Amino acid sequence: KGKEGQTIRIVDPEIKMECAPNQVGEIWVKGPNIAKGYWKNEKATKIAFQASLKDTGEGPFLRTGDLGFFHSGELFVTGRLKEMIIIRGRNHYPHDIEVTVENCHISLKKFGCASFSIEVNGMEQLALIQEVERSCIRTLDVEEVMRHIRRVVTEQHGLQLVDLALVKPGTILRTSSGKTRRRDCKNALLSDQIQRLL
Repeated sequence: KGKEGQTIRIVDPEIKMECAPNQVGEIWVKGPNIAKGYWKNEKATKIAFQASLKDTGEGPFLRTGDLGFFHSGELFVTGRLKEMIIIRGRNHYPHDIEVTVENCHISLKKFGCASFSIEVNGMEQLALIQEVERSCIRTLDVEEVMRHIRRVVTEQHGLQLVDLALVKPGTILRTSSGKTRRRDCKNALLSDQIQRLL
């Protein structure tokens, strides 16, 4: 239960059943403070505002599109469902991949990575942009660092990188609150608007 009679459930978005404790899923909410739906859009309203749990029929819930989990009674938001990377039927959270990359080499900037999938020959593949620490740019062996990143991503996540761009600090596009704009980063990479170090 949330505040003011609000109910929060963590739900597997594929099977529409509540997740196990500490498992990440989509955050569904219901209560008196939730809107009834979209103005003159019944189809979108049914999808987003009238969700029910498959096994219990409990509902209607608002599907927030946010991913999260409960731990010790606290709700932790981990990302957005639409940003999830799905490759060969497996779900990968961008943040997990980004943390792996940022921490794999001393020359890479913390909180300076954006990972996302791009379509290549009809299949989703992993791509990412990673900022380099300003103090390391002149002495950086770009090819060696890129080989290292590719190896670590394969070892830690079982994924191959189809594209990897090392860039200067400040290249990653962010919201006014500092969140990574992954979709805009992806569009910038695909349209060659990213200035790569190599």
